[in-house]
Amino acid sequence: MSRRAWAGLAAVIVVALLFWAALSHRVYRGTLPVWLIERVFGEDAEEGAFALHVVLRKLYSIIAFTLLAFVVNLALPRARRPALRAALVVAAFSLVVEVAQKLRGAHEGLASNAFDVACGALGGWLGVALARAFRLRP
Repeated sequence: MSRRAWAGLAAVIVVALLFWAALSHRVYRGTLPVWLIERVFGEDAEEGAFALHVVLRKLYSIIAFTLLAFVVNLALPRARRPALRAALVVAAFSLVVEVAQKLRGAHEGLASNAFDVACGALGGWLGVALARAFRLRP
């Protein structure tokens, strides 16, 4: 099997895992260390638009989207603007996740959804930037 085929398989697996994780309440609860946040930063760290758990969630999503972009970039053929392509592909994936979450009863507003899609675009760009930095594109 070629390197691109392996990368394609990895991309499919990463997409499936991230989609499942994004819709799983168990994963959501398991990755939010409320007790640690309160112990280290105090109870006030959980208030307002920049509550620490919100910031951690956005950071988690950017890391996950970066991983997705990294494998998608390796799986797809060369492009003139791979970072733009990855940003758009991963932002589209993020949009699908937001719609699926909304259909499952999520209560986030439009601004939060838009910010999550922007995190997807940032992660998409970052995944290609890291691949270029480590010269992992054949």
